[in-house]
Amino acid sequence: MSYRHSIGCSLENLKGIRDFIRGTLRGHVHSEVQLNEIVLALDEMCSNLIIHSHQCNPDDKLELRIQFRTGNQVVFEIVDEGSQFNINEFHSPDLSHLVQEKRKGGLGIRLVKTIMDSVEYTHQGNQNICRLTKRL
Repeated sequence: MSYRHSIGCSLENLKGIRDFIRGTLRGHVHSEVQLNEIVLALDEMCSNLIIHSHQCNPDDKLELRIQFRTGNQVVFEIVDEGSQFNINEFHSPDLSHLVQEKRKGGLGIRLVKTIMDSVEYTHQGNQNICRLTKRL
């Protein structure tokens, strides 16, 4: 089974993404905690792309694809044509520096990598694809 949801790159559209994820995963995820973790991870990735790759331009589009695979594995793909950001090259900031600098931000990708089983980034043609995999 495969599902798709496309939005304009505005932060106001994140609620629609969260609702799409919840509706699609309902019945597949048996733990409310796990469902909330997945929603949080995808919300974080989508909001980062909307803010940093698209500068919240509602004319730009982002598509979320959800595919269920055998072995209780679900694959999420976030596809866009914004500025490239390779999550595989991202290095989590040192927590002690964040605390000392009283800096907000910088922990979202670390959280995503903790929640998901794998996180990959590819670029095909003019499309960026962020693929997140989770075993339910």
